[in-house]
Amino acid sequence: MVHAERAALIGVLERLDDARWDEPSLCAGWTVHDVVAHLADTARTTRLGFVLGLARARFDFDRQNARGVARERGASPRETLERLRRVAARRSTPPAPLDSRLVEEIVHGEDIRRPLGLSRSYPTEAVVRSLRLQARTPASLGGARELVARTRLTATDADVSIGEGPEVSGPALPLLLAVCRRRVALDDLGGPGLAALAAAM
Repeated sequence: MVHAERAALIGVLERLDDARWDEPSLCAGWTVHDVVAHLADTARTTRLGFVLGLARARFDFDRQNARGVARERGASPRETLERLRRVAARRSTPPAPLDSRLVEEIVHGEDIRRPLGLSRSYPTEAVVRSLRLQARTPASLGGARELVARTRLTATDADVSIGEGPEVSGPALPLLLAVCRRRVALDDLGGPGLAALAAAM
């Protein structure tokens, strides 16, 4: 599933004019080009490499990510795309649950696609697995356990309901984006718990 998402995104990127790579992504401060460089960096990350890189960044995830973007961002979009192509079939991973790779590919895929007015119909299983992982992972490890602690997330297009409290409902993909703190997804959600979720974001 991870490899399928990488291949699908590469297909999108191949058709983009260079100017569109400079457009802002949903990641604050990052362009589309930056997100692609980040995906190339994370695709080549190994468990040991992640730990060593984090130590060099003085255990600052943001600093580590910024260094990875700088390392993998080529002089042109074509160069960065070629770097992503070269690592697209890799199976290496940082020391995290395997489903974290699905989160990475789907959420960052949307970080790129949505600002460009593009869409993808993701496999339901991939989105649901990503949503479940984020809901049980603490924020200190990049998850959203605390964010969703007082709401119940219910997908209207999949058999998944997570948590207790006022309900937030909508398609699984916007639920995933919301728990990954992409506020643009709130427009696709509803329910009595939506205001609390938005405030927690």
